[in-house]
Amino acid sequence: MSKEIPITSPHGRRAGAESLAGLLILLLGLLLAPPAHAAPFSDQVQALHTSSSADKAAAVKALGATGHPRAQKVLQAMLDGRLFHQVDGGTVVFAEKGGDGYQYRLTDAATGSDLGTAERWGVRRVKINNRLRSEVRQTLAALRLQNPEPEARLTAAEDLIGELDPDNTALVERRLTEESDPAVRAALEAAVGLARLDREDPQARAGAIALLDGSLYAPVRSRLETLAEEDPAPEVRKEAAAMLDGIHTRLAFFDGAETLFFGLSLGSVLMLAAMGLAITFGVMGVINMAHGELIMIGAYTTYVVQQLMPGHIGWSLAVAIPAAFLVSGAFGVAMERSVIRFLYGRPLETLLATFGISLILQQLVRSVFTALNRPVETPAWMSGSLQINPAFSLTFNRLYILIFALAVFFALLLVLKRTSLGLKIRAVTQNRQMARALGVRSNWVDALTFGLGSGIAGVAGVALSQLTNVGPNLGQAYIVDSFLVVVLGGVGNLWGTLVGGLSLGVINKLLEPMAGAVLAKVLLLGLIILFIQRRPRGLFPQRGRAAEG
Repeated sequence: MSKEIPITSPHGRRAGAESLAGLLILLLGLLLAPPAHAAPFSDQVQALHTSSSADKAAAVKALGATGHPRAQKVLQAMLDGRLFHQVDGGTVVFAEKGGDGYQYRLTDAATGSDLGTAERWGVRRVKINNRLRSEVRQTLAALRLQNPEPEARLTAAEDLIGELDPDNTALVERRLTEESDPAVRAALEAAVGLARLDREDPQARAGAIALLDGSLYAPVRSRLETLAEEDPAPEVRKEAAAMLDGIHTRLAFFDGAETLFFGLSLGSVLMLAAMGLAITFGVMGVINMAHGELIMIGAYTTYVVQQLMPGHIGWSLAVAIPAAFLVSGAFGVAMERSVIRFLYGRPLETLLATFGISLILQQLVRSVFTALNRPVETPAWMSGSLQINPAFSLTFNRLYILIFALAVFFALLLVLKRTSLGLKIRAVTQNRQMARALGVRSNWVDALTFGLGSGIAGVAGVALSQLTNVGPNLGQAYIVDSFLVVVLGGVGNLWGTLVGGLSLGVINKLLEPMAGAVLAKVLLLGLIILFIQRRPRGLFPQRGRAAEG
């Protein structure tokens, strides 16, 4: 008996193939379709167009959760007041006001496509209140934590300190486990620790305090002070007080470091201003009361250079330094050749003559530039500060001036010790007659020495133009301090000028918090008088033939 083989009709085979194709299309559609709960980005942006603050806050959180590249731009525009919706249609847009104030340039917030222009009554601003503004800032900070640049992540983390809510805390905690940069980690720990201090469990609050160990952020200190006094749990109060003691110890250390930096910064300015005087007064013995005006000429030279190259402010200082040296040096040589060379060995007449020259130079500047202060722009590379931690930063302009002053000092030392001009200056200073007998043209050495000291004063003016107003009275503020530095350090000794200038700056900044700026200068002057009575020749007196000369 044979086995029957089923036979399928052509119609049945076609129906089966159609069913299989339909099943494949259905499966492919399910695989490619977005999840039902994930609304398109454009819909989430459109959700910001609502009158309900609660719905708007929910839309902000939803935008932050998308991680979409345009989410940050939308939220920032909302924070800046640049997010609008059209009256007709309600589309959420970026609106930029035109020049006439009546037209707005519209861009679709979700897609970035250009929507043309609209009258100002054709759009309405997406309103935002203080609570919603805080929500937007938190969401923006959470988005910026994903930035590849550590500086951007640090700024975002610092924005979250004291502002975290429970919805964002979990996100920041996850980010904390992934963060590798120490500064960003410290900021995230401060943000998370402050958020955990709101928990009911005392053990959780104590653990949060441990997370804040050594944090120097002001909101952390403020919250710990509140906990140390008001928390109901004794162990939490004790832990907060102990943590505060450690933080205050670190703060005291960095306050001292900041005072030292400010003192060195002030000292470098005094040293730079006095360095030229150390040549003219210390080496040549000329009491030059016009030294401050030579500093002023260097500052005005910087102003003129910036006016001549307004599009290259960053390079203007590089041009101004040699220009100020040459201009002030030329004034110095002219002073020496025309007046001072006739007054060597007559200190009183020299003092009166140079005082008169200082008045002439001040009036000359007033005639050319008027009596008003002139603005000197600080280059971008000298702006801002180097942030060491939340309690300690170094301003770039003072840091660069400190480095510049030391560079000028060592360059001048090299000129005096290792060049032919320096050798002739020392020879004429120690024994003028013997130097002449050996063929040294002492008159020109005197002129070049005075020009060198005056040129250094001009270079000091370039530095001072970045710290203070450039005006006709600029030099008067530094002439007395310059003489104090030279006398304290030792007449004719450059190392004495270095130590004397830096010492005066540091001592002045140490006295200021206790006595105030004016009384600190009075006390400093009294200390210098007492010191000179004990050591009339200063910290580093000249020895040997230099002292005899």
